[in-house]
Amino acid sequence: MIARANRIVRGDDYRMTVRRGRRVAAGTVVVSVVRRTADTAGPTRFGFIVAKTVGNAVTRNLVRRRLKGIAHELLQSHPSGYDVVVRALPAAPQATWPTLLEDVSRSFARGVEKAA
Repeated sequence: MIARANRIVRGDDYRMTVRRGRRVAAGTVVVSVVRRTADTAGPTRFGFIVAKTVGNAVTRNLVRRRLKGIAHELLQSHPSGYDVVVRALPAAPQATWPTLLEDVSRSFARGVEKAA
């Protein structure tokens, strides 16, 4: 589980990240990354969007748990001060763990490069 300090919990933060962030798409996810300003800098925060197009409730929750596990791994090795929203695409439930991990980590790294 991701600590509360590493989660986006406010709707305004989700909207701001999706609208203003640098968007990078992969086969299973779309990642939006925005660098926070100096006065709001802190740990990197993740948010997840898994729409009904991904599947039923059981499938959506499975995908969300997998994405949270990937975010937990990324927090260990990536820079702080970013807001990241990961939107799952309909192909996400069929993806294997290594594929999903690679798509999210590569998209996050490219988003950080663009946002910096």
